[in-house]
Amino acid sequence: MLRSLIFYVVFYLNTAVILILGSPLLFGPRRWAMAGLWFHAVTSLWWMRVICGTHLEVRGREKLPSGPALVASKHQAAWDTFGLVPLTRDPAIVMKEELLALPLYGWFSRKFEMIPIRRELGPRALRLMAREAAKRVAQGRDVLIFPEGTRREPGAPPAYRPGIALLYEELGVPCVPVALNSGLFWPRHSIMRKAGTIVVEFLDPIPPGLPRKVFAALLQERIETGTARLTGISPSPVVVSVPKAS
Repeated sequence: MLRSLIFYVVFYLNTAVILILGSPLLFGPRRWAMAGLWFHAVTSLWWMRVICGTHLEVRGREKLPSGPALVASKHQAAWDTFGLVPLTRDPAIVMKEELLALPLYGWFSRKFEMIPIRRELGPRALRLMAREAAKRVAQGRDVLIFPEGTRREPGAPPAYRPGIALLYEELGVPCVPVALNSGLFWPRHSIMRKAGTIVVEFLDPIPPGLPRKVFAALLQERIETGTARLTGISPSPVVVSVPKAS
């Protein structure tokens, strides 16, 4: 608990200091701001390793294609929002638009050209998200999305949202599933940070061009099976949510 409390304080101090001292980056090229985002991620990982004894193991990174990809990751912890940044290529992360209203954090997210989604707009929100994602792919960036839209505890029944199938269809790039076990070491609704090894595994890419239903089922099967293997928790029944063809 003491180590967790120390890390809790250090993590948020580190974040605040980087946001404040890095604020001049808002007036420079986007790549400078992205370097600041990368620096925050690697320093946070370092502090977690030094204070909590939590290490990181990355598997299958060579499966990321040489060009832009749609990276679809399991989402178990707040750790995922920064821990995956150094592992992907200039990532554009799909995020809730309301986060853009936060001082500094939101300003930097706009500078990073992340992909906001306005959930209150319903189906129109997905079309706007796909349009923005296509722009990022055209820049050669990876699009990083958490298909369930929110954190799920290890072993919780999956609840995939329709946005991932729409992005897959619209972007026309390979989709790389990602399994992880971060929820074992950074549990929800707790400040406890546990010692051990967070494993992030990039799984076999799914080529573009598959029908939506086939893609959705294949993606969930790969992510859930891979995550169950990493967490040691048997997979729960898979819930597939596929948008109707327009």
